Amino acid sequence: MFSVVVPVYNTRQDLLLEMIRSVTTQTYPHWQLVLVNDASPDLGVSGVLAAAAVEDRRIVVVERAVNGGIVAASNDGIAAATGDFVALLDHDDLLAPEALERVAEAIRNGTNVDYVYTDEDKVTTDGTFYDRFDKPSWSPERLRGQMYTSHLSVIRTSLVREVGAFRPGFDGSQDHDLILRVTERARGIVHIPEVLYHWRAVEGSTALDIDSKSYAWDAGVRAVDEHLKRSGIKARAVRGPVPGTYTVEREPQLDRSVSVIIPTRGTRGVVFGEERVFVVEAVRSLLEKTAHRDLEIVVVYDAETDPAVLTELSEIAGDRLTPVLFSGVFNFSRKCNAGVLASRGDAVVFLNDDVQAISDEIVGQLLAPLDEPDVGMTGALLLFEDGTIQHAGHQHHDANFTHAYFGYTADAYGAFSSLLFNREASGLTAACIAMPRSVFLEAGGFSESLPGNFNDVDLCLKVGTLGYRLVWLRGVQLYHFESKSRVTTVQEWEQRILIDRWGLPERDPFLA
Repeated sequence: MFSVVVPVYNTRQDLLLEMIRSVTTQTYPHWQLVLVNDASPDLGVSGVLAAAAVEDRRIVVVERAVNGGIVAASNDGIAAATGDFVALLDHDDLLAPEALERVAEAIRNGTNVDYVYTDEDKVTTDGTFYDRFDKPSWSPERLRGQMYTSHLSVIRTSLVREVGAFRPGFDGSQDHDLILRVTERARGIVHIPEVLYHWRAVEGSTALDIDSKSYAWDAGVRAVDEHLKRSGIKARAVRGPVPGTYTVEREPQLDRSVSVIIPTRGTRGVVFGEERVFVVEAVRSLLEKTAHRDLEIVVVYDAETDPAVLTELSEIAGDRLTPVLFSGVFNFSRKCNAGVLASRGDAVVFLNDDVQAISDEIVGQLLAPLDEPDVGMTGALLLFEDGTIQHAGHQHHDANFTHAYFGYTADAYGAFSSLLFNREASGLTAACIAMPRSVFLEAGGFSESLPGNFNDVDLCLKVGTLGYRLVWLRGVQLYHFESKSRVTTVQEWEQRILIDRWGLPERDPFLA
């Protein structure tokens, strides 16, 4: 049984009727529609609601004597709800005909499901659908950066009441605040990857212009900030780059024992017009930008590496340096594994030698989310020498394993602002990742049967299969001087190993 709760205020009568019709024509019959008239000055609204209640006994109308705003009206609706679950619907939006049926199926097929959300699109007043949002699977880090679950949201009624329903003072972001509190306690969270909600775009609505409700942005900052405190996360929320986005500023983890593992041959190259030894400048830039108090630099080098390179590294890193001689044919995975075995850190960071730190406290910021026990890996935003994006997380989609937003400008928003905040990802490039040592060992390390390509894809999939989250961090930024025009040579047998092990991806769960 669903209670569809709708706060109503001065809604255009034709749109109000369409909203009501989208509920009464549901393919699933077990619903209650609770319409809360928040003292609309337009008396015609009361007439529409009263007539609807006469036509269908499943419709309940609550008439407020005074206008209380969306929070008060929504809470009146929740108080009147008799269903097992509350479905939240705005007064001029539309449910797809099969919406409640699909949600009921998800609840029946799940385990202890307390919260369900679906994909959505927008609809104009003339009935044109556009801006389809294929949402990520459950992504708590993204929810801190953006209220992405939004419509349709369906919550177990007892849990809504347990957390105190909507809270005054969060108008405009009251749904974000509620869902943060709900998902902190929810046992089961289900995403239905179908568009089951149509968000009406009318003048003055957030769907059409998020800037029209700037107060909502500040309320969202407070909602996320309070969530961080409740969750014991050492961080604060601030406004993100654009309205409706939020930046989580974590305290860098500077005391955790960490080993930075860098495979190298001591290669030279020209960057920004000057020749450099890549590994030397990678280590130099990393140490210049950190105050980390327990940091080991493990350099896994080949026999042909110029001894002068090791001497210079020793001068830069001092007793933080652990050199590890690697012998045998090239195998990136084996070199990384050898670095871990020679290291002492409670956490490990893998870096390619051809990187240069842009942001401060790279290591401390990579480590900070690992304090959450279900985070198994973090990764960075990597830029080419020209400032365009080399890596913003993996995308495992449509039979391909690729880098998301490859070649985009660094100031790009991404689809639905997904380049503007931290978020979960299907995978992260081993050019810059951090992991707890325990998770690396639990996953079995890098697969040495993949010496050149797909070793990081394979490791990420293993970590994800173990139930850990992989988090891409927008604010952790480095240059990666891999050639933008480099054509990676992928052997058929490498592809076969990956596909035999994991199959081909269909829809990326986080960047569809």
